[in-house]
Amino acid sequence: MAEKLSVLLPYQRRWIADQAQVKVCEKSRRVGLTWTEAADAALSAASQRGLDTWYIGYNKDMALEFVWTAAEWARRFNRAAREVEEIAVNDENRDILAYRVRFASGRKIVALSSRPSNLRGKDGRAVIDEAAFHDDLPGLLKAALAFTMWGGKVRVISTHNGAASAFNELITDIRAGRLNYSLHRITFDEAVGEGLYRKICERRKVEWSAEGERAWRQEIVEFYGDNADEELFCIPRANVGAFLSTPLIESRMRTASQVVRWEMPASFAAQPEETRNRIALDFCREQLDPVMALLDPGLMSCFGEDFGRSGDLTVIWPLQIEARLTRRTPFVVELRNIPFRQQEQILFYIVDRLPRFFAGAMDARGNGQYLAETAMQRYGERIRQVMLSPEWYRDNMPRYKAAFEDGAIELPKDAAILADHRSLVMDKGIVKAPERRERDAAGRERHGDSAIAGALAYFASHQDVVEYDYLSIPRVINGAGAMTMAQRIDPMAEDAPARRSHRFSTGAW
Repeated sequence: MAEKLSVLLPYQRRWIADQAQVKVCEKSRRVGLTWTEAADAALSAASQRGLDTWYIGYNKDMALEFVWTAAEWARRFNRAAREVEEIAVNDENRDILAYRVRFASGRKIVALSSRPSNLRGKDGRAVIDEAAFHDDLPGLLKAALAFTMWGGKVRVISTHNGAASAFNELITDIRAGRLNYSLHRITFDEAVGEGLYRKICERRKVEWSAEGERAWRQEIVEFYGDNADEELFCIPRANVGAFLSTPLIESRMRTASQVVRWEMPASFAAQPEETRNRIALDFCREQLDPVMALLDPGLMSCFGEDFGRSGDLTVIWPLQIEARLTRRTPFVVELRNIPFRQQEQILFYIVDRLPRFFAGAMDARGNGQYLAETAMQRYGERIRQVMLSPEWYRDNMPRYKAAFEDGAIELPKDAAILADHRSLVMDKGIVKAPERRERDAAGRERHGDSAIAGALAYFASHQDVVEYDYLSIPRVINGAGAMTMAQRIDPMAEDAPARRSHRFSTGAW
């Protein structure tokens, strides 16, 4: 068995070797500790004297991945395990989906939702993953710690989510000696120092080099930007708490979706309108046409827009609704320091070419009201002019978060968009952008702009709209070549031009 675990890195082996009843790890992202815990769970479940494992992840994808990984470890250990199965678990009078793998030993590994009641009446090993991002970590811990009364174990794993989070309070209590739990800490640099990049090279079948390792480390640090201290180096930031977790956001990011950015100097606004129009049209043809060519002409399209002029960005965020109702982001456009008329020109260029366009939601606060109003005048009732307010955020942002949790949205894999979504904070029950602006890798200020545009696009995707079209059919000519009076008065009269209307509902809120 020892040779099977030789694939683990030193910090991973230390984690498995620690058999404390309750152990906690504050960690960097991308260090493979959940993968390691799956190995430990498989070892325990495969033994006749082992324990069941109850895994509590942050979302359904994490749960399924953990159970599959544990099953793969069982095969590596040559331990008999059945295929992963979906089961229904009663959760306060409603059935929810859970995942399970059973072993020949009679033990099992089950992945549950994060409701504390799911642990009641169970025993064995409780694994709470990404603990800092659960809604009720104290309640989960209270239920899990009951396992220890009968010889069970509790494992708590997470990156940080702000200095005020329950997870950071747990870490502080352990360090202060108030809780007699085992504590591990794994920063990104410590993991790299113990061979993380070497292991990645080995898996990718590329040659390791010190220069390559330094470049890879720098790329990861730059990707996380201002969040690197918290996400990679276990330093919780002093904020109210992130609304969307980094692993949740990253799980919905796709490399096929692109971000197109255009910035001009302040002097651009003073150029003649004809010149500005020509330069903006060149931008559309050169930068937007290639990404718009990838739009699926058979899918319904909508968009969201967050407005900015000289300080904040204007972000235009299209969505296409796939057959399985996933909202796919084909591309995102970010405009910095672009005059009002050219923003209008670019917006119309995009929307005019969106296949089966049915709705748009636009930021109508302040100067944004001009662009929202002109869009409404062009596209009619399909445009929602949204006055972003605490009430709007309270009603709509939880639904946007649910789209991430349910896998109902896909967005570009981009560090700045990650940072914008990560910057959303919950303050007194209301989600809002951060008070201070943050800088991206290029040193430019951002204020959560793309996150608001994405939320507006998702809001637009649920609007109930009517799509009209006309069938042109030959008219019956009355002698002199005119329609009969009856046909002109009654559109439903025989041989009158036919009109059809179709109501499309994408799930109005």
